[in-house]
Amino acid sequence: MTELHLVRPAPLDVSLLDADERRRAAALRRPADRELYAAAHSELRRRLGARLGVDPAAVELVRLPCPLCGGPHGRPAVAGGAGPHFSLSHTDGLALLAFADRPVGADVEKLPSAGVLADVAATLHPRERAELAELPDGERPLAFARCWTRKEACLKGTGEGLAGDGMASLLVGTGRTPLAVPGWTVRDVAVPEGYAAAVSVADSAPSSPTSPSASSVRQHR
Repeated sequence: MTELHLVRPAPLDVSLLDADERRRAAALRRPADRELYAAAHSELRRRLGARLGVDPAAVELVRLPCPLCGGPHGRPAVAGGAGPHFSLSHTDGLALLAFADRPVGADVEKLPSAGVLADVAATLHPRERAELAELPDGERPLAFARCWTRKEACLKGTGEGLAGDGMASLLVGTGRTPLAVPGWTVRDVAVPEGYAAAVSVADSAPSSPTSPSASSVRQHR
């Protein structure tokens, strides 16, 4: 079962965050971004702490090995393998938390401007670029954001992120229903107008910290 939660900015409170999270929050230039970051990470800690039966501030978070290079920048996890799998995403004004009993990735994005869409659409799968080109101008931002969040959710689920060629090779589609991705269940998430979001959950429990591997996503062309 996948548990989803939306988080909005709140008055700045970093009392539950660890030293690294506090540094990251302080580095954000806009007050609203600092407030959203702190609110989202605090809510993540509260929910993990409740599941683990520990103080939220005591939850130790780590990064699993990257499935591409083995570096310490793969999926986030609770230290020692305790607790559920989780994913956190935030964009301008909104954050999305996802929890599951198997690898999960979530992404939320604000709909892009026409200029951003034109710059970034070239990174998508050729079929998706063709789909966008056929749409009226007014329908492209939502279609693009649907596609982008589905891809990011899948790539965050594997731990690959944007480091590989997943944006160009992974085919999820721009339409109302995501295309099937081997090994993963991908679905759109209902969010307020002006945003798009998606979640991707592995179809099977992992046999090791980095499984299921990113190969099933990268090879879906």
